Amino acid sequence: MESNPWPTLTLVVSLEAIFLSTFVMIGQNRQAEFQQAKADHDFVEQELELKTNTELTRAIHTMTVELHRRLMAEPEQQ
Repeated sequence: MESNPWPTLTLVVSLEAIFLSTFVMIGQNRQAEFQQAKADHDFVEQELELKTNTELTRAIHTMTVELHRRLMAEPEQQ
């Protein structure tokens, strides 16, 4: 038995701190990977939604122009 237990206790506490910090960092890395995957997914979804909205806006514009053309041409034909 050691006459002074402090060096052994210090070693044990230091090792425990090293292991705990390692596990905390692993958890943080996993969380960061999850957040990055979610951000990538959200970006793709927003790009698709923007493309769809742009196509719909163009279609509405085309129909509006055609409707206006037909309404303006109608009085001339009568």
